[in-house]
Amino acid sequence: MSVQRLHVGKRLSEVAIHNGTVYLAGQIAEETSELIEGQTREVLGHIDRLLAEAGSSKEHILSTQIYLADIKDFEGMNAAWDAWVPAGHAPPRATVEAKLARPELLVEIIIVAAQK
Repeated sequence: MSVQRLHVGKRLSEVAIHNGTVYLAGQIAEETSELIEGQTREVLGHIDRLLAEAGSSKEHILSTQIYLADIKDFEGMNAAWDAWVPAGHAPPRATVEAKLARPELLVEIIIVAAQK
C-alpha cells in the first residue's frame, strides 16, 4: 500500500495518509501574539483545513495529543477545544506540558483521523 503525503517540505510533511488513516504533523499557531484560546482556535482551524484536504473531518478523529507550554493554560485551551469538538465526537486525548520549539508557542496539537 502506498503512502500519500500532503504539503511535503524538506523536514516534514503536514499530512500522511495510509490505508484510510490520516496522520497530521503537530500543528502550531502562526499568530503567536494571541493568548492560549486564540492560538488554540487557530491551530484547530489548521486541523479542520488539513483534515478536509485529506478526506476527513473532526468527527472522524481517532486520537489527539495536545502539548501545552504551560499546564496553567489547560482551562483556556479546553474552552477553545470544547467549542470546536462536535457533541458526541470527543476523541481519545492526552494533554501534557512540554517545552515547545519556540517560547512564543503556547500549544501544539497532533491528530490521527480516519478518512470518511
